[in-house]
Formats: sequence, C-alpha cells, structure tokens
Amino acid sequence: LAQSLDKEGLAHVFVLSDGLKINGSELVKGLVKHLPDSVSVTGGLSGDGALFRETYVLWDGEPEKNMVAVLGFYGEQLRVGYASFGGWDPFGPERLITRSRGNVLYEFDGKSALALYKKYLGDHAKGLPSTGLLFPLSVRIKTGDRGVVRTILSVNEEDQSMTFAGDVPEGAYARLMKANFDRLIDGAVEAAKSSLAMIGTSPEFAILISCVGRKLILKQRIEEELEGVRDVLGEQTILSGFYSYGEISPFSKDAHCELHNQTMTITAFSEV
Repeated sequence: LAQSLDKEGLAHVFVLSDGLKINGSELVKGLVKHLPDSVSVTGGLSGDGALFRETYVLWDGEPEKNMVAVLGFYGEQLRVGYASFGGWDPFGPERLITRSRGNVLYEFDGKSALALYKKYLGDHAKGLPSTGLLFPLSVRIKTGDRGVVRTILSVNEEDQSMTFAGDVPEGAYARLMKANFDRLIDGAVEAAKSSLAMIGTSPEFAILISCVGRKLILKQRIEEELEGVRDVLGEQTILSGFYSYGEISPFSKDAHCELHNQTMTITAFSEV
C-alpha cells in the first residue's frame, strides 16, 4: 500500500483498516518502513461497537471485510496536526509478559494471563471480550517508555490466551487500567490542543477517532468529549470521525507512529 502512493509531494498518509483480522501494530510498522521519514501517518481500525463480530472499510464502492485503505495528502501548503491521548488510570502491580506471540498474550509472570485478568475483572469477566474494553492494558517495552494501551479483541478458553488489537511483546511490562470519567474527557481536550499547536491555526477539517471503549464508559457523557474538542478547535472546523477498535498516530509531534487503544486521536488539516 505504501509503495503504491506517489512519493513526490506526499505530506501525510491516512489509513483505515479492518478492526478484527489485522494486527494494527504490524500494519503501522509496514507503512512507516516504506514511507519517507517526512511523511506522517494517522488513522484507525474500524469497529462494530461491543459486538466484535465483523468490521468493514468503505473504499470506492461497497463496504468490505478484511480491507486496508490508505489516502495520501499532498502539497506544500498542507499543514497536518495530530495527537493521541487517553486518560485511563493504572491499577494493580506491573507484571512481566513472559509468553506471547505478536498480539496474542498467554502468560504474565509465568502464569495464565487470562486467569489473572478474570480475577481482576470479577463479575465483569462473564462479558469478555466486550467487557475487556473497560479494563485495557498499559504495555511498556522498557524503563522510561510511555506505555501504549492495548484492548482485548477475543479470548480463547482452550489455550487460555487473549488476542489484542496490537502487539504485546514478551519481555514488556503490563498493567491493568480503569476509567476515570473526567480524565477521559480531559484526554480528548489535550489531543485537540496538541493537534492545534502543530498547525498554529484553527483547522478547516479534523478527523476524530475515539475508541469504542471510551463510548461504553462515558455513555451519556460521550458528548462532552466532542464538545471539549469543538471548544479547542473552533466552531468553524468541520468535524468527522468514528468509534474504533484502534487508533493510529504518534503521541505528538516528533514521536514515533504507533497503534493505540482507548484514546481520542485527532488529525487536523489546514492549508496556508
């Protein structure tokens, strides 16, 4: 996909992907590897609420499953701002991932990760994988790293594994997280402020990708997330977006592009 784009004048790539069948972390790595360093990448994984049955991407025709689509933005006058913030609070001890394969997690500290997850979730465990949206993981690769949030997509009772939207590598450290209503809304506002700061002016258009887990938590308060972004970007900015199973963006300017879960990720566009 990256190689199919004309590189001359390419400023930004926006990607949309199936949310269940594709490892978002590997998708991001593949795109970034084959694009110039000067080209930023944002986007998201499609979702279907808390059903986890099938997701679609619409591209030049009928909606399709197992689809990845990219859109290239070109021009010296184009300015793109982006940011990704969460607002979840960690709880419980940090645990070492001792057995995993890609985005499939088997063991924490040499013990069944699924069993431990169920223990922490209590009655919520009956509703897995959808209730896993309420208790994501913060995954930190090494000391000093900012943790990336990972959300469960499915569970396998036979081998006691959990499949996440992105990689959960062996040797990384993981910690459970829970919701804080005000901090979730504040996270959306911070994403708006950071994306606005990158372009220095109120954007003409902004794409908002918010994880479906945030919607399930905030419920009636979900409008506050949108209102907070609107207050920052301005009334004239056209807003669009969707609730996702994963968000793709650097945390902020000059950071590496990564797959995130449970964030509000904003891509703002302006021409000068």
